[in-house]
Amino acid sequence: MAFLLTDEQRAFASSLDAMLAAADTPAVIRARAAGDAAPWRALWARLAEAGVFALAVPDAYEGVGPLPVETAVAFERLGRHAVPGPPAETVAAAALLTALAEAGAEAPAKRFLPDLASGAVVATLAAREYAADADLADVVLAVAGDRLVLAPGHEAVRASADPGRRLARPLPGGEVLAAGPAVTAAAARARRWAALATAAQCLGLGRALLERTVAYTKQRTQFGVAVGSFQAVQHRLADVLIGLEFARPLVHGAAVTLGEADVAAAKVAAGEAAYAAARAALQLHGAIGYTEELDLSLWLRKARPLRDAWGTPAECRAAVLAAEA
Repeated sequence: MAFLLTDEQRAFASSLDAMLAAADTPAVIRARAAGDAAPWRALWARLAEAGVFALAVPDAYEGVGPLPVETAVAFERLGRHAVPGPPAETVAAAALLTALAEAGAEAPAKRFLPDLASGAVVATLAAREYAADADLADVVLAVAGDRLVLAPGHEAVRASADPGRRLARPLPGGEVLAAGPAVTAAAARARRWAALATAAQCLGLGRALLERTVAYTKQRTQFGVAVGSFQAVQHRLADVLIGLEFARPLVHGAAVTLGEADVAAAKVAAGEAAYAAARAALQLHGAIGYTEELDLSLWLRKARPLRDAWGTPAECRAAVLAAEA
Protein backbone atom coordinates (compact mmCIF):
# COMPACT_ATOMS: atom_id res chain seq x y z
CA MET A 1 0.00 0.00 0.00
CA ALA A 2 1.45 3.36 -1.02
CA PHE A 3 1.08 6.04 1.62
CA LEU A 4 2.12 9.68 1.37
CA LEU A 5 1.23 12.46 3.77
CA THR A 6 -0.75 15.33 2.29
CA ASP A 7 0.57 18.88 2.20
CA GLU A 8 -1.76 19.74 5.08
CA GLN A 9 -0.52 16.82 7.20
CA ARG A 10 3.11 17.76 6.57
CA ALA A 11 2.40 21.38 7.47
CA PHE A 12 0.70 20.24 10.68
CA ALA A 13 3.73 18.13 11.57
CA SER A 14 6.10 21.01 10.86
CA SER A 15 4.10 23.40 13.02
CA LEU A 16 4.16 20.93 15.92
CA ASP A 17 7.90 20.43 15.46
CA ALA A 18 8.49 24.17 15.67
CA MET A 19 6.25 24.61 18.68
CA LEU A 20 7.77 21.71 20.61
CA ALA A 21 11.33 22.69 19.75
CA ALA A 22 10.66 26.06 21.35
CA ALA A 23 8.96 24.53 24.39
CA ASP A 24 12.17 23.15 25.98
CA THR A 25 10.68 19.75 26.74
CA PRO A 26 13.75 18.59 28.72
CA ALA A 27 13.07 21.36 31.24
CA VAL A 28 9.39 20.37 31.32
CA ILE A 29 10.29 16.72 32.02
CA ARG A 30 12.73 17.63 34.79
CA ALA A 31 10.20 19.94 36.42
CA ARG A 32 7.54 17.24 36.28
CA ALA A 33 9.99 14.72 37.80
CA ALA A 34 10.67 17.19 40.63
CA GLY A 35 6.95 17.58 41.34
CA ASP A 36 6.34 20.87 39.53
CA ALA A 37 3.51 20.33 37.03
CA ALA A 38 3.09 23.97 35.99
CA PRO A 39 5.43 23.86 32.94
CA TRP A 40 3.79 20.62 31.83
CA ARG A 41 0.29 22.10 32.08
CA ALA A 42 1.40 25.08 30.02
CA LEU A 43 2.74 22.71 27.35
CA TRP A 44 -0.46 20.64 27.46
CA ALA A 45 -2.50 23.79 26.85
CA ARG A 46 -0.37 24.61 23.81
CA LEU A 47 -0.83 21.11 22.41
CA ALA A 48 -4.58 21.41 22.90
CA GLU A 49 -4.58 24.80 21.21
CA ALA A 50 -2.77 23.21 18.26
CA GLY A 51 -5.65 20.73 18.01
CA VAL A 52 -3.81 17.55 19.03
CA PHE A 53 -6.50 16.22 21.35
CA ALA A 54 -9.39 17.33 19.15
CA LEU A 55 -8.18 14.86 16.51
CA ALA A 56 -9.76 11.92 18.35
CA VAL A 57 -13.01 13.73 19.19
CA PRO A 58 -15.94 13.92 16.71
CA ASP A 59 -17.13 17.34 15.62
CA ALA A 60 -20.43 16.67 17.39
CA TYR A 61 -18.48 17.06 20.63
CA GLU A 62 -16.37 20.07 19.58
CA GLY A 63 -13.55 18.05 18.05
CA VAL A 64 -12.36 17.66 14.46
CA GLY A 65 -12.17 13.86 14.25
CA PRO A 66 -11.90 11.08 14.58
CA LEU A 67 -8.75 11.36 12.48
CA PRO A 68 -6.38 8.48 13.27
CA VAL A 69 -3.86 9.33 10.53
CA GLU A 70 -3.48 12.90 11.76
CA THR A 71 -3.27 11.55 15.30
CA ALA A 72 -0.36 9.31 14.28
CA VAL A 73 1.34 12.27 12.60
CA ALA A 74 0.95 14.37 15.75
CA PHE A 75 2.11 11.65 18.12
CA GLU A 76 5.22 10.97 16.09
CA ARG A 77 6.18 14.58 16.83
CA LEU A 78 5.30 14.18 20.50
CA GLY A 79 7.64 11.19 20.64
CA ARG A 80 10.35 13.05 18.76
CA HIS A 81 10.34 15.74 21.46
CA ALA A 82 9.80 13.32 24.39
CA VAL A 83 6.62 15.06 25.54
CA PRO A 84 5.67 13.81 29.03
CA GLY A 85 2.23 13.13 30.46
CA PRO A 86 -0.68 10.95 29.32
CA PRO A 87 -1.41 12.07 25.73
CA ALA A 88 -1.97 8.49 24.48
CA GLU A 89 -4.25 7.78 27.44
CA THR A 90 -6.26 10.95 26.79
CA VAL A 91 -6.72 9.94 23.15
CA ALA A 92 -7.73 6.44 24.29
CA ALA A 93 -10.30 7.90 26.68
CA ALA A 94 -11.72 10.00 23.85
CA ALA A 95 -11.95 6.94 21.59
CA LEU A 96 -13.70 4.95 24.32
CA LEU A 97 -16.27 7.66 25.02
CA THR A 98 -16.89 8.14 21.30
CA ALA A 99 -17.51 4.41 20.82
CA LEU A 100 -19.97 4.42 23.72
CA ALA A 101 -21.83 7.36 22.20
CA GLU A 102 -22.09 5.49 18.90
CA ALA A 103 -23.56 2.55 20.82
CA GLY A 104 -26.21 4.78 22.39
CA ALA A 105 -24.56 5.67 25.72
CA GLU A 106 -24.09 9.32 24.93
CA ALA A 107 -24.15 10.89 28.41
CA PRO A 108 -20.43 10.31 29.23
CA ALA A 109 -19.40 11.66 25.82
CA LYS A 110 -21.39 14.84 26.30
CA ARG A 111 -19.97 15.24 29.77
CA PHE A 112 -16.27 14.82 28.99
CA LEU A 113 -15.42 14.98 25.27
CA PRO A 114 -15.68 18.75 24.72
CA ASP A 115 -13.28 19.42 27.58
CA LEU A 116 -10.91 16.69 26.42
CA ALA A 117 -10.80 18.25 22.95
CA SER A 118 -10.09 21.72 24.31
CA GLY A 119 -7.48 20.56 26.81
CA ALA A 120 -9.49 21.86 29.76
CA VAL A 121 -9.56 18.30 31.12
CA VAL A 122 -6.70 15.80 31.17
CA ALA A 123 -7.80 12.19 31.22
CA THR A 124 -6.05 8.90 31.76
CA LEU A 125 -7.32 5.40 31.17
CA ALA A 126 -6.15 2.48 33.26
CA ALA A 127 -4.31 -0.25 31.38
CA ARG A 128 -4.65 -3.40 33.42
CA GLU A 129 -4.33 -2.29 37.04
CA TYR A 130 -2.33 0.90 36.51
CA ALA A 131 -3.13 4.31 35.09
CA ALA A 132 -0.34 6.43 33.65
CA ASP A 133 0.08 9.90 35.13
CA ALA A 134 -3.06 9.73 37.24
CA ASP A 135 -1.54 12.44 39.43
CA LEU A 136 -1.74 14.85 36.49
CA ALA A 137 -5.19 13.79 35.29
CA ASP A 138 -8.49 15.46 36.12
CA VAL A 139 -10.38 12.33 35.05
CA VAL A 140 -9.24 8.77 35.78
CA LEU A 141 -11.26 6.15 33.88
CA ALA A 142 -11.08 2.44 34.55
CA VAL A 143 -12.74 -0.49 32.81
CA ALA A 144 -13.79 -3.17 35.30
CA GLY A 145 -15.29 -6.11 33.44
CA ASP A 146 -18.14 -4.65 31.39
CA ARG A 147 -18.33 -1.43 33.43
CA LEU A 148 -16.72 1.94 32.80
CA VAL A 149 -15.97 3.62 36.10
CA LEU A 150 -14.94 7.16 36.96
CA ALA A 151 -12.38 6.43 39.66
CA PRO A 152 -12.63 8.54 42.84
CA GLY A 153 -8.85 8.93 42.92
CA HIS A 154 -5.69 6.89 42.87
CA GLU A 155 -3.31 5.19 45.25
CA ALA A 156 0.29 6.19 45.88
CA VAL A 157 2.19 7.04 42.71
CA ARG A 158 4.94 4.70 41.49
CA ALA A 159 8.01 5.91 39.67
CA SER A 160 8.72 4.74 36.13
CA ALA A 161 11.98 4.29 34.27
CA ASP A 162 10.81 7.41 32.42
CA PRO A 163 11.27 10.42 34.75
CA GLY A 164 8.39 12.18 33.01
CA ARG A 165 5.95 9.35 33.75
CA ARG A 166 4.23 8.00 36.87
CA LEU A 167 2.01 4.97 37.43
CA ALA A 168 -0.80 4.59 39.97
CA ARG A 169 -3.68 2.24 40.75
CA PRO A 170 -7.16 3.79 40.48
CA LEU A 171 -9.04 3.61 43.76
CA PRO A 172 -11.90 1.09 43.84
CA GLY A 173 -15.47 2.26 43.70
CA GLY A 174 -16.51 5.42 41.96
CA GLU A 175 -19.28 6.42 39.60
CA VAL A 176 -20.34 3.86 37.00
CA LEU A 177 -20.56 5.77 33.71
CA ALA A 178 -21.72 2.86 31.52
CA ALA A 179 -22.15 -0.90 31.67
CA GLY A 180 -22.75 -3.79 29.32
CA PRO A 181 -21.25 -5.27 26.13
CA ALA A 182 -20.84 -1.81 24.62
CA VAL A 183 -18.18 -1.04 27.24
CA THR A 184 -16.17 -4.12 26.27
CA ALA A 185 -16.24 -3.18 22.59
CA ALA A 186 -15.44 0.46 23.34
CA ALA A 187 -12.50 -0.55 25.53
CA ALA A 188 -11.09 -2.64 22.67
CA ARG A 189 -11.27 0.36 20.35
CA ALA A 190 -9.63 2.56 22.98
CA ARG A 191 -6.75 0.10 23.29
CA ARG A 192 -6.19 0.22 19.54
CA TRP A 193 -6.08 4.03 19.57
CA ALA A 194 -3.70 4.01 22.54
CA ALA A 195 -1.43 1.42 20.88
CA LEU A 196 -1.40 3.41 17.63
CA ALA A 197 -0.55 6.65 19.43
CA THR A 198 2.19 4.92 21.40
CA ALA A 199 3.62 3.29 18.26
CA ALA A 200 3.79 6.70 16.62
CA GLN A 201 5.55 8.09 19.69
CA CYS A 202 8.07 5.24 19.47
CA LEU A 203 8.71 6.10 15.84
CA GLY A 204 9.43 9.74 16.63
CA LEU A 205 11.50 8.88 19.69
CA GLY A 206 13.63 6.42 17.75
CA ARG A 207 14.25 8.90 14.96
CA ALA A 208 15.33 11.59 17.44
CA LEU A 209 17.73 9.15 19.13
CA LEU A 210 19.20 8.14 15.78
CA GLU A 211 19.74 11.74 14.67
CA ARG A 212 21.40 12.68 17.96
CA THR A 213 23.65 9.63 17.80
CA VAL A 214 24.70 10.25 14.20
CA ALA A 215 25.58 13.85 15.09
CA TYR A 216 27.61 12.71 18.10
CA THR A 217 29.58 10.06 16.19
CA LYS A 218 30.63 12.76 13.75
CA GLN A 219 32.12 14.78 16.64
CA ARG A 220 33.59 12.06 18.87
CA THR A 221 37.07 10.96 17.82
CA GLN A 222 39.28 7.95 18.44
CA PHE A 223 42.74 7.40 16.96
CA GLY A 224 42.46 10.86 15.45
CA VAL A 225 39.32 10.22 13.38
CA ALA A 226 35.58 10.49 13.97
CA VAL A 227 34.09 7.25 15.30
CA GLY A 228 31.33 7.67 12.75
CA SER A 229 33.85 6.74 10.08
CA PHE A 230 34.25 3.23 11.54
CA GLN A 231 32.44 0.61 9.52
CA ALA A 232 31.10 -1.18 12.62
CA VAL A 233 29.51 2.05 13.84
CA GLN A 234 28.03 2.77 10.42
CA HIS A 235 26.53 -0.73 10.24
CA ARG A 236 25.02 -0.34 13.72
CA LEU A 237 23.38 2.96 12.81
CA ALA A 238 22.22 1.57 9.47
CA ASP A 239 20.47 -1.28 11.29
CA VAL A 240 18.65 1.25 13.48
CA LEU A 241 17.60 3.28 10.44
CA ILE A 242 16.30 0.18 8.66
CA GLY A 243 14.23 -0.79 11.69
CA LEU A 244 12.65 2.65 11.88
CA GLU A 245 12.00 2.84 8.15
CA PHE A 246 10.33 -0.57 8.15
CA ALA A 247 8.16 0.48 11.10
CA ARG A 248 6.98 3.74 9.53
CA PRO A 249 4.66 2.28 6.84
CA LEU A 250 3.25 -0.15 9.39
CA VAL A 251 2.31 2.75 11.66
CA HIS A 252 0.77 4.70 8.79
CA GLY A 253 -1.06 1.63 7.52
CA ALA A 254 -2.43 0.91 10.99
CA ALA A 255 -3.69 4.49 11.19
CA VAL A 256 -5.62 3.95 7.97
CA THR A 257 -7.25 0.66 8.96
CA LEU A 258 -7.22 0.69 12.79
CA GLY A 259 -7.41 -3.09 12.54
CA GLU A 260 -6.30 -5.03 15.59
CA ALA A 261 -3.60 -7.01 13.79
CA ASP A 262 -2.35 -3.95 11.88
CA VAL A 263 -2.06 -1.91 15.05
CA ALA A 264 -0.31 -4.76 16.86
CA ALA A 265 2.20 -5.15 14.02
CA ALA A 266 2.88 -1.42 14.02
CA LYS A 267 3.30 -1.35 17.78
CA VAL A 268 5.79 -4.17 17.94
CA ALA A 269 7.82 -2.89 14.99
CA ALA A 270 7.98 0.71 16.20
CA GLY A 271 8.57 -0.27 19.81
CA GLU A 272 11.44 -2.60 18.99
CA ALA A 273 12.94 -0.06 16.58
CA ALA A 274 12.87 2.68 19.24
CA TYR A 275 14.41 0.35 21.81
CA ALA A 276 17.17 -0.62 19.37
CA ALA A 277 17.80 3.08 18.72
CA ALA A 278 18.09 3.69 22.46
CA ARG A 279 20.55 0.83 22.96
CA ALA A 280 22.70 2.02 20.06
CA ALA A 281 22.59 5.61 21.32
CA LEU A 282 23.67 4.58 24.80
CA GLN A 283 26.55 2.44 23.59
CA LEU A 284 27.83 4.87 20.94
CA HIS A 285 27.72 7.85 23.28
CA GLY A 286 30.01 5.98 25.64
CA ALA A 287 30.17 6.94 29.32
CA ILE A 288 28.50 10.29 28.71
CA GLY A 289 25.35 8.42 27.68
CA TYR A 290 24.83 7.33 31.29
CA THR A 291 24.75 10.84 32.76
CA GLU A 292 21.40 12.29 33.82
CA GLU A 293 22.66 15.79 33.07
CA LEU A 294 22.69 14.99 29.37
CA ASP A 295 19.29 15.59 27.76
CA LEU A 296 19.77 12.37 25.80
CA SER A 297 19.02 10.42 28.98
CA LEU A 298 15.43 11.68 28.92
CA TRP A 299 14.93 10.12 25.50
CA LEU A 300 16.78 6.94 26.42
CA ARG A 301 14.61 6.34 29.48
CA LYS A 302 11.37 6.67 27.51
CA ALA A 303 12.17 3.92 25.04
CA ARG A 304 11.51 0.86 27.21
CA PRO A 305 8.28 2.14 28.87
CA LEU A 306 6.85 3.18 25.49
CA ARG A 307 7.84 -0.15 23.94
CA ASP A 308 5.85 -2.02 26.59
CA ALA A 309 2.91 0.38 27.06
CA TRP A 310 -0.44 -0.68 25.56
CA GLY A 311 0.92 -4.00 24.34
CA THR A 312 4.29 -5.61 25.01
CA PRO A 313 6.18 -7.06 22.04
CA ALA A 314 5.10 -10.58 23.04
CA GLU A 315 1.44 -9.54 23.30
CA CYS A 316 1.52 -7.76 19.97
CA ARG A 317 3.13 -10.70 18.21
CA ALA A 318 0.51 -13.00 19.68
CA ALA A 319 -2.25 -10.71 18.38
CA VAL A 320 -0.77 -10.76 14.88
CA LEU A 321 -0.45 -14.56 14.91
CA ALA A 322 -3.99 -14.97 16.22
CA ALA A 323 -5.33 -12.84 13.38
CA GLU A 324 -3.49 -14.93 10.81
CA ALA A 325 -4.58 -18.29 12.25
